[in-house]
Amino acid sequence: MNLKFKKSVNILLACLTALPLMLTPTNVSAASDANINLSSQKQVIRGFGGINHPVWIGDLTAAQRETAFGNDQNQLGFSVLRIWVDPDRNNWSRELATAKRAIEKGAIVFASPWNPPSSMVETFNRNGDTNAKRLRYDKYAAYAQHLNDFVTYMKNNGVNLYSISVQNEPDYAHDWTWWTPQEILRFMKENAGSIQGAKVMAPESFQYLKNISDPILNDPQALANMDILGAHLYGTQFSNFAYPLFKQKGAGKELWMTEVYYPNSDNNSADRWPEALDISYHMHNAMVEGDFQAYVWWYIRRSYGPMKEDGTISKRGYNMAHFSKFIRPGYVRVDASKNPDTNTFVSAYKGNNRVVIVAINRGTSAVSQKFVLQNGNASTVSSWVTDANRNLASQSAINVSNRAFTAQLPARSVTTFVANLTGTNRISEEDIASEFEIELPLTDMETNVDTDVTPAVEPVNQ
Repeated sequence: MNLKFKKSVNILLACLTALPLMLTPTNVSAASDANINLSSQKQVIRGFGGINHPVWIGDLTAAQRETAFGNDQNQLGFSVLRIWVDPDRNNWSRELATAKRAIEKGAIVFASPWNPPSSMVETFNRNGDTNAKRLRYDKYAAYAQHLNDFVTYMKNNGVNLYSISVQNEPDYAHDWTWWTPQEILRFMKENAGSIQGAKVMAPESFQYLKNISDPILNDPQALANMDILGAHLYGTQFSNFAYPLFKQKGAGKELWMTEVYYPNSDNNSADRWPEALDISYHMHNAMVEGDFQAYVWWYIRRSYGPMKEDGTISKRGYNMAHFSKFIRPGYVRVDASKNPDTNTFVSAYKGNNRVVIVAINRGTSAVSQKFVLQNGNASTVSSWVTDANRNLASQSAINVSNRAFTAQLPARSVTTFVANLTGTNRISEEDIASEFEIELPLTDMETNVDTDVTPAVEPVNQ
C-alpha cells in the first residue's frame, strides 16, 4: 500500500470518525455531575510512553531523555519506553543508552521485534506477493532463543526488560515478517514458554484485530505462555476498543496499547490546535472504553510526536502529559461519569493517597463542571490546563465542599485535577498491589506540578 493512498484513506476515516460529533445537537442541557467513585476500581495503570528507534531516526539525546522520562517542569513524565529487537545483534548496543536512562528515571522498558535474523526467514507467496517473509517453521525454537538472547544481553548491560514481544504487527507485515493467527498460536503454545527473564507479549495486531488474539485466549497452553496482550490502534474505532473475550479469559494478564500515532502523521503537525486535543480524547477512550493499562505512542521525538525534532514538547505531547505526569505506574482507574456533557469526557485514577481526574472539553464553549467524590474526600484540588494558548498551566486551588467541587473547563481544553485524599478511603500503591496481585515498579517518581488506517511503516520518512 503506497503512502499517498494510505494518507487518503486516513483522511477519509478521520472524517467518518468526526461525523457523529459534527451532527451532535448544540442545544444541550446543563452538564450533569461527574461522579467519581473511589471504591469502584478498574484497571491498574502501568504507564504512558513511546518508542525510541536509534537505527531508523537516531537516538534521543541526553537532554531529550530527560525531557521524555523526567517529571519536573517542561518534562513529559513518560514511564514506559519501547525499544526494538534488531535482527542483527551487532546493533543491540544502540538501544542501551536511552533504555538505561529511562530505567534510572523510573520507567519500564519493553521490546518488540520486526524481523527474525535473516537465517531464520524464508519468502513465500502471499496473495501474489512472492517476496512476503515469514519465520521458517523449523526455526521456531531458534527464534525463541534469539529473543532470550536479547533479554539476556540487555540484562547483562544494565537493562532489565519488563516484557518482550513475539512480533510487531504480524497482520500488517508488508515491510517485515508475516504471521498467521495459526502460526502465532503455534509459537505461543510450543515455544513462548521457553522465553525467560521478561514477560511475554503477543500479538501486537496493527488494528487490534481480535482474530489474531482470540486463538491465544481460547487455548489454555498458549494463554499460560502469554503475560501481556499487546495491541495497536491504527484505524480502530472506539466501539472496538472493548474486548469481552479478554475480560472473560484474561485474568492475571495485562492489556497494553503498544503503538499508535493519532490522528495522523503529517509533517510538523505536532502543534496543530485543536487537532492535538484529539490525543487526550483518544487516550481517554483507550483507558475508559478499552481498559488498557499502558498507552504507548510511536516515535517519542518526531515532527508529529509528543516531542518535536528540536527536543521541545509539542501540543500533542502536552495532551499526553495530562495523563503521564500525574497518573503514575501502579495507580488504578476508578469509575467516573465518562461523558457528563455532550462534549465533556472524564476519567479518574487513584494512587499514593491522591485522586487524579482528567477532564476534556471538546466543545467550542466553556463548561462549568461539578465533580462529586464518592467514598472519599479531599480538602483542596490543584489543576493544570492545556488549551489553544496554554500548556499545562497551573490554576488556582479549588476548595472541596461536601465532597464536591466545581471547575470551569475552557473551550477545547484538557484539564487535570489532583487532590490528596483525606478520611478513610486513602489508598497506597501497596494496597493496590495486594488487591490486584501486581508487581510494583522499582521506583515511583512523584508528580511536581479511530483513525489512522495503517501503522507506521518505517523507515519511510512520513
